[in-house]
Amino acid sequence: MNVAAPAERLPERPPKIGQLVQVRSRRWLVEDVVAAGPGESPQVELACADDDAQGQSLTVFWDYELDRRILEDEGWNDLAAKGFDSPRWFAAFYNTLRWNCSTATDPGLFQAPFRAGITIDAYQMEPLRKALRLPRVNLFIADDTGLGKTIEAGLIARELLLRRKAKVIVVAAPPSVLEQWKGELEERFGLIFEILDRAYVSRMRRERGFGVNPWRTHSRFLVSHNLLIDPTYADPMREWLGPLLPGGMLILDEAHHAAPSSGGRYGIETRFTRAVRDLSARFEHRLFLSATPHNGHSGERTVCSRCGTLAARAGKRGGPCRVRDLGGRAWR
Repeated sequence: MNVAAPAERLPERPPKIGQLVQVRSRRWLVEDVVAAGPGESPQVELACADDDAQGQSLTVFWDYELDRRILEDEGWNDLAAKGFDSPRWFAAFYNTLRWNCSTATDPGLFQAPFRAGITIDAYQMEPLRKALRLPRVNLFIADDTGLGKTIEAGLIARELLLRRKAKVIVVAAPPSVLEQWKGELEERFGLIFEILDRAYVSRMRRERGFGVNPWRTHSRFLVSHNLLIDPTYADPMREWLGPLLPGGMLILDEAHHAAPSSGGRYGIETRFTRAVRDLSARFEHRLFLSATPHNGHSGERTVCSRCGTLAARAGKRGGPCRVRDLGGRAWR
């Protein structure tokens, strides 16, 4: 006969300043406790300790929180209980950390290739080299299908995270490849991304309240192209980004979908085109990926897949065309 485990008892006493508590499914550091009179709940000032909202403040009435818990096993009381290391030992530890960190001052030193579980070809290092030489990453990678655009994007994202140039990353891709992106970024680069969709928004509202902005609940997201034109998801994203989000990075897969529609003689802007133009300008870093970098209009501009030069495409749509760069050279 199975006996149900007894439910965890709620703490009867209020926490002390400096303790770590759990309230509303998140961890908080107690900054102040205001005592209350008989029959009243003490008021507790909290600061969030979770990575996605670190430092965010909250004031609660302790006795009214249904999931309140004092985290006794975090080990904060044991900090420095045995004294401090000697300056010589601490200097050795500090130098070890410093020598293993990448520097943001030398664009010729790479860390991402050595922290990824992949086999890298030489040509896949070229986008990373160009990205580190730019004050703000603004690249269009137009490699053919199967040449590893995902790996090149992952290398750039990982390197910017290591150098503290990027803090939040949003990958926009067709819905059919979101799971593939999530798996490859996690397995190859150790980057955990959340797929922001209706299920994720519903889960965040249940855990953190109906008024929560889902874009503020994590630092790395995967989102479908279709949701960028849906005000339900795009408007909270604009509120989160503001005019410009420092350290924000947008990776747009299949970027040719954002090109103006090529059904007639002239390109016609679509809702997705306008959405990408508005949202991409709010990110500090932008990385566009496409194996079809041109829609056939002679007035459009593209990137040469051989040299990476911004170029204009000539020739009729559907036939053999030439890519001519700004210097006048041409290739078949």
